[in-house]
Amino acid sequence: MTNLLLAVALISLVVGGVGIMNIMLVSVTERTREIGIRMAMGARARDVLRQFLVEAIALCIAGGAVGILLGRGVSVAISALLNWPTLPSIPAIIASVAVAVTVGVIFGYYPAWKASRLDPIEALRYE
Repeated sequence: MTNLLLAVALISLVVGGVGIMNIMLVSVTERTREIGIRMAMGARARDVLRQFLVEAIALCIAGGAVGILLGRGVSVAISALLNWPTLPSIPAIIASVAVAVTVGVIFGYYPAWKASRLDPIEALRYE
């Protein structure tokens, strides 16, 4: 049973990560001109890379926070309705935040790298 839950969790993380990657790729495409302006004004490739990585991580942390709050809310509801004792697990919360950050870095790196490699002149011409 544990292996089945692990497999479902891994598949969910991969699906969520691909969704994050797609959102970030669309963001890069829509903001190509902005990236070109930033690079033309002196932003280095690592600055653009860092910007998009931070955005991907923030997106994943926001999703992780919603998941933690939703899980805790369901836990409190079960405790109130069924009188089952539930306790918040701080290590589980820390692990979920760490997993969210890891997913953000792994699946946000390619769009960030793609944004950082844009040619400023071509990016400024993009419409």
